[in-house]
Amino acid sequence: MGTNINVEEIFAKNVFTVAKMRDYLPEEVFAEVMRVRDNGGELTLKTADVVAQAMKKWAIENGATHYTHWFQPLTGITAEKHDAFIKHPDAEGKCLLEFSGKELIKGESDASSFPSGGLRATFEARGYTAWDMTSPAFLKEDAIGTILCIPTAFCSYTSEALDMKTPLLRSMEAINEQALRILRLFGNTSSKKVFPNVGPEQEYFLVDRDTYLKREDLIFTGRTLFGAPAPKGQELDDHYYGTIEERIGAFMNDLNVELWKLGVTAKTQHNEVAPAQHELAPIYETANIAMDHNQLTMEIMKKVAQRHGLACLLHEKPFQGVNGSGKHDNWSLSTDDGINLLDPGETPNENIQFLLVLACILKAVDTHADLLRQSASCPGNDLRLGASEAPPAIISVFLGEQLDDVVRQLVETGEASTLKGNKVLKTGVSTIPDFAIDATDRNRTSPFAFTGNKFEFRSVGSSDSIGSPNTVLNTIVAEAFCEAADELEAADDFGLAVHDLIKRYMTEHNRIIFNGDGYSDAWVKEAERRGLPNLKSMVDAVDTIKTEKAVKLYEKFGVFTRSELESRAEILYEQYSRTVNIEAHAMTSMASKQIIPAAMEYAGMLAETVNQMKQAGVEPIVPMQMLKQVNDNITEMQQALESMKEKRKTGIVMKNQKERAFYFKDNVVPAMAALRAPADRLEKIVDKEYWPIPSYADLMFEV
Repeated sequence: MGTNINVEEIFAKNVFTVAKMRDYLPEEVFAEVMRVRDNGGELTLKTADVVAQAMKKWAIENGATHYTHWFQPLTGITAEKHDAFIKHPDAEGKCLLEFSGKELIKGESDASSFPSGGLRATFEARGYTAWDMTSPAFLKEDAIGTILCIPTAFCSYTSEALDMKTPLLRSMEAINEQALRILRLFGNTSSKKVFPNVGPEQEYFLVDRDTYLKREDLIFTGRTLFGAPAPKGQELDDHYYGTIEERIGAFMNDLNVELWKLGVTAKTQHNEVAPAQHELAPIYETANIAMDHNQLTMEIMKKVAQRHGLACLLHEKPFQGVNGSGKHDNWSLSTDDGINLLDPGETPNENIQFLLVLACILKAVDTHADLLRQSASCPGNDLRLGASEAPPAIISVFLGEQLDDVVRQLVETGEASTLKGNKVLKTGVSTIPDFAIDATDRNRTSPFAFTGNKFEFRSVGSSDSIGSPNTVLNTIVAEAFCEAADELEAADDFGLAVHDLIKRYMTEHNRIIFNGDGYSDAWVKEAERRGLPNLKSMVDAVDTIKTEKAVKLYEKFGVFTRSELESRAEILYEQYSRTVNIEAHAMTSMASKQIIPAAMEYAGMLAETVNQMKQAGVEPIVPMQMLKQVNDNITEMQQALESMKEKRKTGIVMKNQKERAFYFKDNVVPAMAALRAPADRLEKIVDKEYWPIPSYADLMFEV
């Protein structure tokens, strides 16, 4: 049985919260910190020294020995370098502890050792980490000890962003400025700030760690490169929301405690669709903190899993043939005084501010569907998107029956005079009350779905950072707000102008709205007719960030420079080809050292059986058939292996990153599929005693 947990007592225990700052800082220093955090600007070095001393005092009181600038380079994970608080002993040999304002505000790292896409040469090493005051410092506790972590941005010596945080913060400033212009048009003078709120739902798999360690593919790539389906998968729909097994429950319990201590609002937990698949969902936070917390969540999931003898798989498609994992990015806009700009109210057809915001978002998504699609691209997501378990690669917007009808009326007549009312759920059971249900159903096939007071961007991959998707969302909506505000601020008659603009935007961008089945072949054809982009793979989408349209967008709002975009494209191409190369290398090792030798050993046993039966005067019909099957698949597998090795060798020596990425996609990936097919057939034939790696059944059902 689990121990009792006082959530209120442990929540944010390891976070240097506003309340703790108030306790540890002099009143005037605290006021300056809050002013700079909320309104921008810089702390004086004197103030920074006071803050650093307070932070150090709190950290040491809680067992910290080191501090680190915690940042998110373009590797997809976090980075940290630990420095002890100690300084040179005094004359009597007494150890002194020190942490200055300068050390708090600025750090230095080797920028050439992280992905830069050519922004930094190997000999140009200097890069800087800079304190992000909007995200609180926290303590990480593990075997290495207790470390004070200071969330930071990471930029090069020449000021280019080399991380996920810097562009996100820039985009948040852009959407704040432009959204406030929209609010002022409607007479709102009380709201001082608008910020994106994000709640990323995190899906993941848990498997037994000892079993995991017997598979090279899981260790090196995070997914199974070989594997025949288990006799049972998700066909019975019995795992989704099913009873949580005790071992998994113990993991979830410990995970919650670790996350709550770090101020992560882990709220919902349940079994997901596939066997061994689960989900955790937090409460919404500002986009910047949500990104930091999601990175912590993924990191802590892996650590806690290891403590429980489990392995946490965050890959988008760890098992072929069952549901993959995503990270639904729930996005909304809120003011500092509690107004949700995406709340339609009781009568959305009459809520002009909401309709303008909605029209701008439709415009943004339609205009930049390619960028939104690219933002959800990673090598693993190529295996998930459009696989009847996740949204298709075609970006569209789902509004639901009620809002879709409002848009239709506005497009056709310029007025939305009627509103489809809420329905009542009647169970037919006298002891269960009837109640009003939501105005719209949900559409799990939609990439970008309105779900009541937010949009759910369902395309994001489970292993990916939410930094890029939210940077894109913030920036494209900021552009739409800016263009609308430019027009409306210059209008003589605001009331007439805003109605005309809403109708025009909804008419011009109506093609992006689709409420039907995103999995159907008919939608692919319809989307093509509408002119919507269908970027089927990660590498197909990369160049969208370098178009003149994209450069103009990002430079206008100071989110990216042209050189930053070009460097990111290089990094993405390199990431893809390196990922596929590692997978192909792992397949080579497993095929040549494990699967083919095991199949040959089994074939030898069958051959011996054939000979023994012949000597006994019995016709070995079945063993001969089995021997032929095994031998044919071994031959096919060996040929596929040699072909893949040659293709991989050709790709490795290619110098141009884009050409190499496309070569790997078009040549190595199909070669890998050709190698896998006979291996998976062999797994169904070869006796389990001979098969060298754990099966899908072993991995997904023996937790």
